[in-house]
Amino acid sequence: MINLEINRLIKVATFVMLFCCAFQVEGQDQEKPAIPLDHFYAKPDNVSSLRLLLSKLHFGLSTGYGRTFYRQDLSGYSILQQQDSTPLLFSNDVDPTTGNIPRGYRYWFNTVNQSDNVAVDVNNDFLVGSDTSELIFRAPGTSIPLQLTLHVEIQNKYKIGGGFMFEYHRVGEFTSKNFDGSIAAISPNFGSTFYKKYFLILGGKVYRYYDYVLSVDANIGAFNLSNKFDKGLIQKGVFFNIGATIERELSEYFSAFVRPSFDFKNFTLNVPESSTSITTNMNAFYLGVGVFYRIPELKKCLIKSCTTQINHQHGNKQYRSRMHPIWKKQNPHHGENFPKLFKYKKKNRKKLHPY
Repeated sequence: MINLEINRLIKVATFVMLFCCAFQVEGQDQEKPAIPLDHFYAKPDNVSSLRLLLSKLHFGLSTGYGRTFYRQDLSGYSILQQQDSTPLLFSNDVDPTTGNIPRGYRYWFNTVNQSDNVAVDVNNDFLVGSDTSELIFRAPGTSIPLQLTLHVEIQNKYKIGGGFMFEYHRVGEFTSKNFDGSIAAISPNFGSTFYKKYFLILGGKVYRYYDYVLSVDANIGAFNLSNKFDKGLIQKGVFFNIGATIERELSEYFSAFVRPSFDFKNFTLNVPESSTSITTNMNAFYLGVGVFYRIPELKKCLIKSCTTQINHQHGNKQYRSRMHPIWKKQNPHHGENFPKLFKYKKKNRKKLHPY
């Protein structure tokens, strides 16, 4: 009996010891990793706050083509067209005693050329007033813009920033909308000029399809006419531009885009020695093409022979890969330097042995 009790005690003690050992091992497994990785890899330093801030900036450079639709509504005026002469714009009635026009204007676009006491030949001259007909002059304009922008993206969706546009511009002839055959065209007194714009950018991304992103944005700001415009007589307002940006992401730092947009702007020419004015609308369509570039948050790997294709670490510093340029897509978490096999590329489709 004594031996039996001793054997039972030994078994119970053995079970308790095994249970305690298992519990201790399980606790050690939770506290310490099976392989102490911190002995092999240094804890990475955080990226500097300045570099993180700079990585939020998106720089844009674009050019393209612009088409301006000049339009002048000459309500309140009349026009006299004499043979072999430019049209005469005037707001006063014909002098009943002499039959002459006391004051008129031969040119009224970027400045004013005044003519006084113009005689009227009722038998040969063409005379029309805005009280009986619609007097509208129109002219085309062509532009080659160069635009620089800087914006930040909030939550990778909303855009806010600013920009500057320098625009080479040519203005065509002004012709009458309803009396093109009876009223002569008016040519600007300059061949070409330059316009400038300063604007605020507001917009957001509305749709994504793989690497293509559609954004809707607006530019609001001021425009500056050149010295070929008489700025003492001209008053300008703000301009408003709305457009859609179709962006193709070539990498996480670089993308190309196409942006069709439409401009709304005008200026008012105050006629000297008069209380009247002429408003010229300068609405325009633009088709821009360009690129966006974002500063990477990680520095390029300092080891020239390093062929790592992902974001990686040397010592306690993090680096990005040296194996791809900024215009080539590269997932920072896994290498994809050659996402399409060499034998599937278009130039090798008909080859039996493309390698």
